Amino acid sequence: MATPENIHVKAGKTLTLHGTRLSGGDNKPVICLHGLTRNARDFDDVAPLAAATGRDVVAFSMRGRGKSDYDPDYLNYHPLTYRDDVLGTMDTLEISEAVLIGTSLGGIVAMLVNEAAPGRVAGAVINDVGPELAPEGLARIASYVGKTAARFDSLDAAAAQIRAVNEVAFPGETDEFWRTFARRTFRENPDGSWSLDYDPAIGKALAEVGPMPDLWGPWASLKDTPTLVIRGALSDLLSPEIVGKMRAAHPGFDYAEVPDVGHAPMLTEPAAWDAIKAFLSKLD
Repeated sequence: MATPENIHVKAGKTLTLHGTRLSGGDNKPVICLHGLTRNARDFDDVAPLAAATGRDVVAFSMRGRGKSDYDPDYLNYHPLTYRDDVLGTMDTLEISEAVLIGTSLGGIVAMLVNEAAPGRVAGAVINDVGPELAPEGLARIASYVGKTAARFDSLDAAAAQIRAVNEVAFPGETDEFWRTFARRTFRENPDGSWSLDYDPAIGKALAEVGPMPDLWGPWASLKDTPTLVIRGALSDLLSPEIVGKMRAAHPGFDYAEVPDVGHAPMLTEPAAWDAIKAFLSKLD
């Protein structure tokens, strides 16, 4: 397996986004888009699996996350801005068309990219999100974004915190699972402490930036684009009722449900990855 290559691309006039690119072959490339407070490391296990299907895989951290620059204007932490960043990244990397794999916020961004530039989306994997968001899931997310303690003395302390927030979505997981989760969600500081790896101002943007753009139009735009929707069976953000409404607007999408997982599946679960692998095989 090839070693991931670090990439840096410009976003707008002043910001630089960081990501990784894994070379895999000449099939349709994949771009991985993470969730609200996450970063490109969420796809450390998914990217090699996708590359093994014969395609290049790019995973980048949206502005304000991971090693990407923080935006001095927090009002730019908005899905329409992220949409433009994706299209700009595709231009910079000379990717004319790609399969987008988007988790949560990343799935919303994938919808928006397809609406704005449908010829550039070869297929979309929408992970545990829809054009309507269940209020209980939104309330849970709003309760912690930007409000967690700034630093933790150890990785185990960081893992305990992230477990307290997310165990509802991953019941019964091991201590090592939560340490891995923490390594991908926190960054280690020079003094050995650990901090959440995103700009706390994202929480301020979530509260102040205004309503989410209407997503039913972007969702409907996928009718002519191969689409796979993945739902965690325990999800509090994408309910079965919302999936039913999505089916009415876009009858032809593929669907997989991941047992015993909430928001949002890691995509390496057998039910998720088997569905993604089958989906990608139709897009070679």
